[in-house]
Amino acid sequence: MATAAFEEIVEDFEFLEDWEDRYRYVIEQGKAMAPLDDALKVPATKVDGCASQVWLHAVVEDGQLYFDGDSDAMIVKGLIAVLRRLYNGLEPKAVLTVDARAEMARLGLNDHLSAQRSNGLRAMIERVRSVAAT
Repeated sequence: MATAAFEEIVEDFEFLEDWEDRYRYVIEQGKAMAPLDDALKVPATKVDGCASQVWLHAVVEDGQLYFDGDSDAMIVKGLIAVLRRLYNGLEPKAVLTVDARAEMARLGLNDHLSAQRSNGLRAMIERVRSVAAT
């Protein structure tokens, strides 16, 4: 069950046939995010398992999960933006029902990310799911 915001990304990807254009799109999504406050870039928000530096700060407000994040790698920051579109605004129990790997596969990302980036993406997904499970 993907959010409407994520469905927009799926639709945009359908129009972008070239993978260079798709990478640029993901990077632009990351650039459009507000920067994560440096005060939130602490060990508790750092995501282990990523080749680059990654921080995710999640909160549950009014029964819905929201998270922000940042990375020192542009493509990873873009992946954070894509995950935000997948999860932000869902109830925590709904977050746990989302098959993130299948949703990301709809974008073809599974086939076009390096092994390290794929591992980092899985680590970010697991972090979001762990917050939703608490």
